[in-house]
Amino acid sequence: MKISIATHHGMCFGVRDALKSAEAAAARGPAVILGQLAHNPAVSARLKTLGLREGRLEDAPEAAAPAPEVIITAHGASDLDRARWRESGLRVTDTTCPLVKKAHTALARLVAEGRRPVVIGQAGHVEVRGLTGDFPGAAVVLSEADVAALPFSPAFGVISQTTQPLALALRLVERLRARHPEADVVFRDTVCQPTKDRQAALEALCRGNDTVVVIGGRNSNNTRQLTETARSFGVTVRQVESAEELREEWFRAEGRVGVTAGTSTPPETVEAVAARLRMIGSAVMAAAV
Repeated sequence: MKISIATHHGMCFGVRDALKSAEAAAARGPAVILGQLAHNPAVSARLKTLGLREGRLEDAPEAAAPAPEVIITAHGASDLDRARWRESGLRVTDTTCPLVKKAHTALARLVAEGRRPVVIGQAGHVEVRGLTGDFPGAAVVLSEADVAALPFSPAFGVISQTTQPLALALRLVERLRARHPEADVVFRDTVCQPTKDRQAALEALCRGNDTVVVIGGRNSNNTRQLTETARSFGVTVRQVESAEELREEWFRAEGRVGVTAGTSTPPETVEAVAARLRMIGSAVMAAAV
């Protein structure tokens, strides 16, 4: 069994920096993370061992008591929520990824131009809630049916959740233009570079392998997008959160297995999966002899 790892995979700089900030907060004393710092169980478990507990961004500030500090996650928050927590008297550590902040700025500028805001993304996702939280009239779309349901506006301003595939965003923008040819539709590409890099590396991985193992949290959007993209190339896909989830019966001695990981996945999790695959490869080969 041949094992290859994607050239771009795993934890991005935004999550890495957010994790460092959270660790620094834990060193200062009790703190509450307003959600999951990153959508990965290994990251959540690591932060729990440091004494950090998880709350909810939408909670009242009193819910953080008795902790004197709260942490906004890498997914970001609306300016309204950010201000609410800062005005509460609590110390606020903001670990929002710089590329998510870039998406917030892009959307605000489109709104300032008088455009109806449209976010291509997963409704209810914490990043999308943060992007739309300051703009009650914002629409969230993720399919052509969603776009078809949008009422006419003379001007649309469109951005994307940072972890959506760029190809999907471009397709939906073209669908919007076709649906409302009289409208002025402006799209700002806010898909983050780490997402683009991992999607491109995955395409190359799928061309050379029969099976692809995608590592990441089950509630991680970018991990889910990697899984869906791999399936679109016709390979067998196994999405796991840890090495312990791998099963020997998924693989065969002559198989070619590619490995990739979402942007919240720690390097030690990737290493553990690779090591487990090597053990399974040896076992499968021995059984085939």
